Parts: sequence; structure tokens; C-alpha cells
Amino acid sequence: MLHSRLLVYLDEVVRAGSIRKAAVRLNVASSSINRRIIALEEEIGAPIFERLPRGLRLTGAGELLIAHVRQTLRDHEVLQSRLVDLRGRRRGLVRIATMGGLANSLLPGLVGWMRQRHPFVKLSIKAVSVEDVLADVGSGRADLGFAFQLPGDAKLRVVARTSLRIGAVTAPDHPLSGRGSVYLGDCLGYPLILADRSLTIGALVADAFERASIRVDLAVESNSIELMKQTVAQGQAITFLNEVDVEPERRAGRLSFLPLLDDQMPRQELKLVERARGALDPSQSLVAEEIGRIIQALDDGGWPAVG
Repeated sequence: MLHSRLLVYLDEVVRAGSIRKAAVRLNVASSSINRRIIALEEEIGAPIFERLPRGLRLTGAGELLIAHVRQTLRDHEVLQSRLVDLRGRRRGLVRIATMGGLANSLLPGLVGWMRQRHPFVKLSIKAVSVEDVLADVGSGRADLGFAFQLPGDAKLRVVARTSLRIGAVTAPDHPLSGRGSVYLGDCLGYPLILADRSLTIGALVADAFERASIRVDLAVESNSIELMKQTVAQGQAITFLNEVDVEPERRAGRLSFLPLLDDQMPRQELKLVERARGALDPSQSLVAEEIGRIIQALDDGGWPAVG
């Protein structure tokens, strides 16, 4: 037992209002319960109960003690339930802090896989900024962080990583779409819709233009990847995203992805992280392994299978 039987005795005495009634309910000798209560009162140096003609009443010290006792019993019950569930992997909660683009592109496949294979595991997926991914995992508000361009943090451990190409994204009938790849300079003369610097890819693209000494005449700047993709699909505009951001639309024939050949354009790093201290429970480890498989598929140059 992770707690003393005395806690159960105290709780039942309070509920029953007398040691005798509690002893009957617990099938324990009254004298045994009474001895343990007296010993506890001596240990804490204060009476727990007032002995009244018609039963017992908690003292001030007793009120504090029983609140602690009941919280301990509740915590123990929750723990026992979770241990039973986790042994069979029948239940669990996995909290993932991620980015909007990943929530829309890679994580639907994870959700489908989990619903098919492990339907009793609950996923909580929250799209936040890079800073909040770090903060949520570091503080324990999230079990896993899945994001681009995560800086190093002593509180976090990298579980898996890969790097992705950045390319020009166009409509399928755009004049550039027939090329296998392009340079930044090839995109000038067309309306450009770029991610702003609040998005990690926005900062990478803007810095690449600056290093190439290319002055950009923007048509639109946004922090919405969905807006950028939909705008590009409707006309001659060009945006710049990584291959994961645009893969669902590329496979559906709605957009084209043209890798950039410029030396100034770095790849975008994708990481899965967990807290450096502590260990994941079985359900969380299961999800981490599956996201790791997704990352490995990308690293191998493919697209992860769904389900």
C-alpha cells in the first residue's frame, strides 16, 4: 500500500460519527482503530476528535488533518486508476504543443492513426507560437513539442529531428510551375505573398532575400499560411513555404512546389522535443514514437503513410 490503513480508518470514523460504527463497516476491531487514533494524537500533539456523549466531533486540528487525509485518498485512487489503464494502454492523455502549419499537415495523419489503433488515448493538440512550445513543454503543460526552428533549451530533450527544403509555391498553371526548381530571382516580377517574421519561415525567407541583395516588392504579408496558399492557388502570386506545408495541396494537384536553389536559402529544421527531466508514460511514449516515425519518413525523402 502507498498509504497507511489509518487514513481509511480516519475517513470512515468521520463519516460514521463513531469508532464503533466505523469498525462495523470496515470489519475491524473498535479497539484497534481507537489505539491507532490515540497514537496519532500523541504524535501530532493535539486531539483529533472531541469525545461527545453521542459520538465524535472533529477538532480544529482534526479538520485540517481530515482534509489532508481525503486529498491523499483521492490522489491514491487516481493513481491506481491510471496505473491500471496504462498497463493495458487503454487510456491516457497526451498533450502536444505544436504550430498551426504542422497541425494542418502532418498531425491529421497522427490523429487518424491513433483513433484507429489506440482509440482510448486522448490527444490534446494545441497550436501555439515557437516560444509557447518551449514554455509549455518546459513547464509540463505539454508532454511533447513539435515545431520548426526550436532553439536549444536545457529543459528540453530532442527526441527526433529533420530538415526540410523551402521552395516557391505556385498555382499549377503558373508560368514557373513547369520547372523542377527555381532561384529567388526567378520569382521577381510576379506578385509575392510572404510570411511575416512572426512565423519561422518568414524570417528565413526574408533573411535569404537580404543575403542575396534582392529587394522585394511585396503584394501581401501575412502570418496565415492558409491565406497564403489559398491566394496563390487563385492566381499568379508566389509564396515560399516548406515542402510539408504544401504537400497535401501538391498531392491533390492544387499547388506546385519548386525547391529553391539559392545557397542563401537554408533548410527549415523540424524537431520533436520532450522535457529533459522525467519520463513519458506509455501513452505519451507511443505518440512520441509515431511522430518520430513521421519525421523519419520525411528524412528518408517520403511522405508518412496515414493510419
